[in-house]
Amino acid sequence: MIKNFLYFAAAVFFLASCSPKQSEKTAQNASKQQTENLSQSIIPTVKNGTLLIADFNSGKKPNKLGGDFGSWDRDPNDYTQTATDSFISTIKHGKEGFSLQIYYDVDSPNPAFNGFWMKLNNLNASNYTALSFWIKGDKLRGFTRIIKTELKNSKGETGTFYIDNISDKWQKIVIPLKSFRGLSDLTSLSEFTIVFEDTSATKKEGAIYIDDIYLR
Repeated sequence: MIKNFLYFAAAVFFLASCSPKQSEKTAQNASKQQTENLSQSIIPTVKNGTLLIADFNSGKKPNKLGGDFGSWDRDPNDYTQTATDSFISTIKHGKEGFSLQIYYDVDSPNPAFNGFWMKLNNLNASNYTALSFWIKGDKLRGFTRIIKTELKNSKGETGTFYIDNISDKWQKIVIPLKSFRGLSDLTSLSEFTIVFEDTSATKKEGAIYIDDIYLR
């Protein structure tokens, strides 16, 4: 009887010693490890000389390279400007899966820019010549016809390229990698970014859709 009581008391002491912060940290570490394991198990799809980065057909993360993605804000504490992303099954390029909708708002009294980021996991793109993806604007919400795209590498370089004439119809965008001004090294691409700027947006609040991101 005493022995069982001692076992019970030891168990209670152990549970009490685990603070909520420790439990939360343990859960975060486990989630991070699961993401890393998933990323390591993903093999990029190369077909007909093209490398698929993301098609969003699964409706979940990560991308085809094992990289995370999401929306970002210049100032998360400024609620007059924001960006959010979501998977959409009713509007997509192709017959299956999803596209990614990016809602943006840069209609702010303050300097405003925000957008979408996608990790490329130090991808060696030296054997490719162009970045390609499909894009369209949301006819009901409205959209800007101009966005800025960026490619970044692990050396801290950022190359930029502006896309004009976005419409409410799906169109294929093909950007030569050499057109990303400021990017000289393609051997370790770390991130692809879409930026909505208050200074260049033709409509300061709206939504666009992107799908089927490739290197070719």
